[in-house]
Amino acid sequence: MAREVIRVRNEFYIRSSSARVDVRTRVLKQGDTFAVFDRFGDIETFGTGELGLYYQDTRFLSRLTLKLGKDRPLLLSSTVREDNAVMAVDATNPDAWRNSEIVIPRGTVHVFRSKILWEKTCHERLRIHNYGRAAVDVSFAIEFDADFADIFELRGMNRERRGRRLETEVTKDGLVLAYEGLDNRLRRTRIVFDPAPTRLNESVATFQIRLEAGKDASYRCAIACEVDGDSRNEVRPCYETVVEEAASALERVRAREPQIFTGNEQFNDWLNRSLADLHMMRTETAYGPYPYAGVPWFSTVFGRDGIITALQCLWFDPSVARGVLAYLAATQADTHNPEQDAEPGKVIHEIRADEMATLGEVPFKRYYGSIDATPLFVILAGAYHQRTGDRAFVESIWPNIERALEWIDRYGDSDGDGFVEYARKAKHGLIHQGWKDSHDAIFHRDGTSAEGPIALCEVQGYVYGAKTAASELARTLGNAARAQELSKQAEALCRQFEKAFWCDDISTYALALDGSKQPCKVRTSNAGHCLFAGIATQEQARRVATTLTDETSFSGWGIRTVASTEARYNPMSYHNGSVWPHDNALIAGGFARYGLKDSAAMLLAGLLDASLFFDLHRLPELFCGFPRRPGESPTLYPVACNPQAWASGAVFLLLEACLGLSVSAPERTLVFSKPVLPAFLPEVSIRDLRVGDARVDLLLTRHDEGDVGVNVLRRNGALEVVILK
Repeated sequence: MAREVIRVRNEFYIRSSSARVDVRTRVLKQGDTFAVFDRFGDIETFGTGELGLYYQDTRFLSRLTLKLGKDRPLLLSSTVREDNAVMAVDATNPDAWRNSEIVIPRGTVHVFRSKILWEKTCHERLRIHNYGRAAVDVSFAIEFDADFADIFELRGMNRERRGRRLETEVTKDGLVLAYEGLDNRLRRTRIVFDPAPTRLNESVATFQIRLEAGKDASYRCAIACEVDGDSRNEVRPCYETVVEEAASALERVRAREPQIFTGNEQFNDWLNRSLADLHMMRTETAYGPYPYAGVPWFSTVFGRDGIITALQCLWFDPSVARGVLAYLAATQADTHNPEQDAEPGKVIHEIRADEMATLGEVPFKRYYGSIDATPLFVILAGAYHQRTGDRAFVESIWPNIERALEWIDRYGDSDGDGFVEYARKAKHGLIHQGWKDSHDAIFHRDGTSAEGPIALCEVQGYVYGAKTAASELARTLGNAARAQELSKQAEALCRQFEKAFWCDDISTYALALDGSKQPCKVRTSNAGHCLFAGIATQEQARRVATTLTDETSFSGWGIRTVASTEARYNPMSYHNGSVWPHDNALIAGGFARYGLKDSAAMLLAGLLDASLFFDLHRLPELFCGFPRRPGESPTLYPVACNPQAWASGAVFLLLEACLGLSVSAPERTLVFSKPVLPAFLPEVSIRDLRVGDARVDLLLTRHDEGDVGVNVLRRNGALEVVILK
């Protein structure tokens, strides 16, 4: 009898084949460069395989290991500084033996390592201090290698051919590791030491020093990622200078943002780490700042992720939304290209610059296989104008908005039934093209896969939101006829959606309609996005909220992607039972939109509690959906991105939802609609919040009876603060 074999049909599945995994990695990112280290500050070759120094989705350093003598140092602690700029590692020596005697007892020598990324270079400073009472002879070595692996190779894809590794160049104080890719690009890893090593070969730098009692010695290293013409740039170890430059750049970003402080220190820790992660994921592009999606697998531009992150942070920092809109407008599809899933007016899903994408081994050099990024683009444009009143910018992208609307009507709704649906056209593109894009994410009540074309419930909500937002923008720009037309289209979609998607027997909206227009009657978190977009009726919103907050959907930490009663529920799956912070934040925003503030506050409380258990108070991309057990932590998902931009942005949208906060720059108003603060959050201070040219300081205080008072501490400029009870 043949043995049954479970096969994964998703060719972009992220492989995890090793049980020797320590998920407590340390991450640094700056621009298009990121690094994933273990807790020692090393890059080892075991585990899930993501450790390394990367530039443009290529691993430029695949091994970096510090040895004291022949052994690793004993780890004392490691962390990433609160602002995410510097990784710090404290270690010490193990017992050093000679002729059966301990000549240097453990704990005699302190080893301090600190690292920072700046302009495609990893800078490291190593300081060794002798706390013993006698001089010691210390030998240490740094082992290194570069495999120049493509990010998709590391995710599990096999390549028939690779480029060639070139001969290593060794100099007195450094070396160059090089690779000539099949894309004819020359990639180099240039390593420079200061001072020069005692001995240096193609894979090991060895240092020998004598340290007197109470003395220390410092060493610096620069590891630069170079592509083609970058190779002639001077590389020098300048750790202290780089730290100062990075601090100045961060201060310039912070100067434009308000400061938030609450009466709960644990909440402050979560908030501060989330903000630091957003700063780290923020990448300056030719069009402005763009939040890259997540480290390590998605550290690049994603349309959907960038838009949602910008929406989450819009009240806090609208400059991110402007950068996202400008970038997506510039990369909007102009032509039909089935191998890119591209159609005129469609907004980008993903952009990559790695070797495999350049060669077309994967379709993601410029890939448009996202059904929701285009309507979300229009929603963000409307929300950005409401937040900033930046009419000139909206006028500049209005042609892009109109092209996006045309795509929705002409290409998004290819069969003319009034709903936007997807069906993969690219041979190697994504099977499912909503945010739940794993191969098994869309299914019927009995667990059978839904066949396309597929119309997702949340996408119809986004289209409704897009046409509503575009109607307001058209009216602002003086086109009343277009505004009325779009408003009527939105109203018609709302009525049609209600008839086709509402499932009275499960008290929620169907996950999707399949190619035969049959509803997928499955309880999922997708319905919560319909509330966020505003397409639900008040009564149905209440019923959806009840469904999403019962014990089958709410794990105690957050709402699961799929309820535990459903056929494909698996709390350890990527999209069929796990908990995603960004998903919960959008749902909380939907709850608040319909006045369901207590439900929104419940999600805020659950994710706050979860953040207490995660390393550095950082919410990951997702975690497992097991029921909350008293006294135990949430269960980690093994290959989650950490950090992930929209997970970091979740806290800002959750706070906005609970406070009922909305900003209208054109009307010069700041509104708090029926604000709610959970009992664990007695007060929230927001200082230097900018609306146009006005600035305001606020203090929100929770009273014993649950009411929230809003005090204006300072106001400069014309701005009305409105509290709706």
